[in-house]
Amino acid sequence: MNEDAEPQPGLLWSLFTMRCPRCRRGIIYRSPNPYKHISASHIFDMNDKCPVCKQKFNLEPGFWMGTAYVSYAVAICLSAVSFIGWWIIIGISVDDNRVLYWLIFNGIVLLLLQPWLMRLSRVIFLYLVLKYNKNYENEDPVSFC
Repeated sequence: MNEDAEPQPGLLWSLFTMRCPRCRRGIIYRSPNPYKHISASHIFDMNDKCPVCKQKFNLEPGFWMGTAYVSYAVAICLSAVSFIGWWIIIGISVDDNRVLYWLIFNGIVLLLLQPWLMRLSRVIFLYLVLKYNKNYENEDPVSFC
């Protein structure tokens, strides 16, 4: 193995730190903190291109419409995890409103995590469309338009 070669960044690390799917090194968002300013313009304030591999993030008009499906799936998975955790720790019963308390708890958690979930949904959608390219320095970025 070549000792000078950089190790390949891990998929989950790159996904959750919101790095470019093509090179897994460049940052996607201008500000890493989605809670810095609670406004739609700040939450979706992305770099136009990856600072490392120059991959364009907005690949075609209407590209981000697919993130609605990803966001829905992520919210359902998070709700299922919170339901199972609630069931194991507190228990579920319709006799004493524990289901209602879980619904309220889950709604508050989803509302508080929404800025981060919106960003994560965009990143997951990018990872579904763009694949990692270990030879990104020598090849042109992917383009659909």
